[in-house]
Amino acid sequence: MHCPFCGADDTRVIDSRLTADGAQVRRRRECVTCSERFTTFETAELVMPRVVKNDGKPEPFDDEKLRAGILRALEKRPVDIEVIENAVNRIMKRMRTTGERELPSSQIGEWVMDELRDLDQVAYVRFASVYRSFEDVSAFAEEIERLKHVPSPEEKRQQQSLLPEDDK
Repeated sequence: MHCPFCGADDTRVIDSRLTADGAQVRRRRECVTCSERFTTFETAELVMPRVVKNDGKPEPFDDEKLRAGILRALEKRPVDIEVIENAVNRIMKRMRTTGERELPSSQIGEWVMDELRDLDQVAYVRFASVYRSFEDVSAFAEEIERLKHVPSPEEKRQQQSLLPEDDK
């Protein structure tokens, strides 16, 4: 690690500890040449799979596009931003754990719908109407009828789990 003060390439680690969420290592370093101290953060570099669009063209994954789509569906709905971020992180984790280098956008869309179904049913129907290109009111009615047989997000939160918690 180069010293940000004098540019020397010899520094030593004084202290290391995990950050609060455990996703980074915080290191206090000292330059051997000028004795200045500074902090660095180390994170694992995880390569996301490329997204294969419906026209067959692959493009780099963009978490901002994922987040924007979810936020658009949840517009003016009572869902905390932290809950939304957790949903985005779960989708990204699912993408990484497939082990695939490329994923079809349709698969990611299905995962988004899974998350929205659990977060807010109105947002789920909004997203599904665009994602599945509903043609008329009957398509909305069919989707709403299917939702009636799925526990609401509030009912799910109140249920006790018999299995250890997982990240979906």
